[in-house]
Amino acid sequence: MSLSRRLLFASAVWEVARPRTALTAGHLLIRLSNPAVAFDLRSASDWLVCHRAAREALGEVLDARTCTVVFAHQWHPIGAAIGEPEVESSTPTFHLFGRWDGETASPGEQFRLPAHRRIPVPAEELARYDDGFRAALRRSAKELGKTAPAAEDWGREGAPLPAIRSWSPRVKAGIHHTVLSPEALEPESPPSGHSPGTFSVSAPALLAMAAELQVLTGRRGVSGLSCVVPDSGSGPLEVHALGRAAGEPVNPMERLLELPKVSQALL
Repeated sequence: MSLSRRLLFASAVWEVARPRTALTAGHLLIRLSNPAVAFDLRSASDWLVCHRAAREALGEVLDARTCTVVFAHQWHPIGAAIGEPEVESSTPTFHLFGRWDGETASPGEQFRLPAHRRIPVPAEELARYDDGFRAALRRSAKELGKTAPAAEDWGREGAPLPAIRSWSPRVKAGIHHTVLSPEALEPESPPSGHSPGTFSVSAPALLAMAAELQVLTGRRGVSGLSCVVPDSGSGPLEVHALGRAAGEPVNPMERLLELPKVSQALL
């Protein structure tokens, strides 16, 4: 797939693109355009615009009602990569999976297979949607850019970050399974009948979440994280972070797919 086919939208810091191996027609990426750019208020604000625009585009083009995010932090899936996407590059990358009634394969079904047995969406099928995605992303980002707070509106760099709740779920996918959730989140109504619901998460809250993920990575026996953010509908936003290590005896992502919240979001 050529670069022009893969790239769907470029913002100031991030870009929305197709992965090398699209597992569903609703599989998009948000990735950092320049890996040297720090994750600060400016880049966090830009990520929010890209994420919201991508969700609106998924709703407009595919009538996707929900969208789950999967990403890795200081971790590259190895071997069969059961339970997670194959690594794209060392550049920070977030995989978005829109879900709609007409899908022929679910992300979870693909994740249960070893990476070499997954069936990518044919290029001709992606071609039917990608022009629509490009147009919808440009349109949504332009509208969001008119109302989205600028980085300076969130406050100065170095100001105290919002509180993040952290707990071990009652049913754990592994010994290093932690759930993170920003405090005081309020559900935000979608702007159109086609857009999935979303949450009004602030750029400082994203920075606070990133700091908590870094703390989790520093635990003994953990070399990185695999993270899943199930679409929560009208419930609170929750990030499931699983500690990973090259010598782990069991892949916790296999277990995570069986947990109700995650299985409902991906299977």
